Amino acid sequence: MGYMTGYGECFGCHKLFTFNPTSVPSYHDAPICRDCIERANAKRKTMGLPLWPVASDAYEPEEVA
Repeated sequence: MGYMTGYGECFGCHKLFTFNPTSVPSYHDAPICRDCIERANAKRKTMGLPLWPVASDAYEPEEVA
């Protein structure tokens, strides 16, 4: 049993961060960090738009067999 994490640049703020490559929110295959997705969803909520889904494990390591 092991763990896998992705490490990449956020689509929104361009900061490097770690994420679960299977479940992280992304745009055109570019991952979005927690801070940026929270800001985007707050703005979408005030505009009455649907929120981007964020999996509970999006920013945690993925367990692999």
